[in-house]
Amino acid sequence: MPQVSELVRYPIKGCAGNSLSGVDLTPSGPRHDRAFMVTDENGVFRTQRGSPALARVRPEIDHDGGLLTLRGEGVEELILGVDTEPPRREVTLHGMSYRGIDQGEEAAEWFSEVIGAHCRLVCVPPEHERTTDGLTTGTSAYADSCPLLVLSESTLDELNDRLAARGESGLPMDRFRPNIVISGWRRPHTEDLARRVTIGETELGYAKPAKRCGVTRVDQRSGIKTGPEPIRTLAEYRTSATRTGVFLGSKFAVLRTGKLSLGDEVLVDVWGESEL
Repeated sequence: MPQVSELVRYPIKGCAGNSLSGVDLTPSGPRHDRAFMVTDENGVFRTQRGSPALARVRPEIDHDGGLLTLRGEGVEELILGVDTEPPRREVTLHGMSYRGIDQGEEAAEWFSEVIGAHCRLVCVPPEHERTTDGLTTGTSAYADSCPLLVLSESTLDELNDRLAARGESGLPMDRFRPNIVISGWRRPHTEDLARRVTIGETELGYAKPAKRCGVTRVDQRSGIKTGPEPIRTLAEYRTSATRTGVFLGSKFAVLRTGKLSLGDEVLVDVWGESEL
């Protein structure tokens, strides 16, 4: 029986995730997912592509979203009361302009020490509006695009088999930073075919295949960028005639909010054909 085997929320874009036993799914994904973002002094978002040390930051957010705890190697723990009152400032995410609420000097200094470059920490304002693209449109906070990234265990197993065949070590699931991991789908890339999915109280709609970038080369424990894998191997079998890049996993929009829990059965209501 296909079911949810992992649930992960990423409070701060680019930083480590929180493994959860259950989470409230909102229109923009798991509650508080990518609700915060680290930027440079000009408001341009920072990512593991350029700042792999972000992976070593382990944030936690309380249920109400009012208290953010930051932990990292070699720095003191910082507990922040999330401020939603300061004036908004312009931030830039993949060339698009949005608004963010700056979380102050203490947070900026903490991240600047960890990253080794000037940083600011912002949170998404309550009035944030953003429409995501794909076959099913939706909304998200500061995620790269769609609110949910879904990846099945069999999809990763196939990649790791291919890596092993060329003498490379297998990669853990966290290298691909999914929100929902599904076990029980025997056929790899079944997430590419599911168009309407019911899980627990929620319903998801397929948006598009997940394009993979250099973040997949960053060890999520050490924050160190490794060699060419998995991009090199994915380029051998996970490309598209109509899209640039390589792909693994699928992006989904939220059609019905509600509770998601580990062990929830995954029911596919509508199937389609792969876009790759």
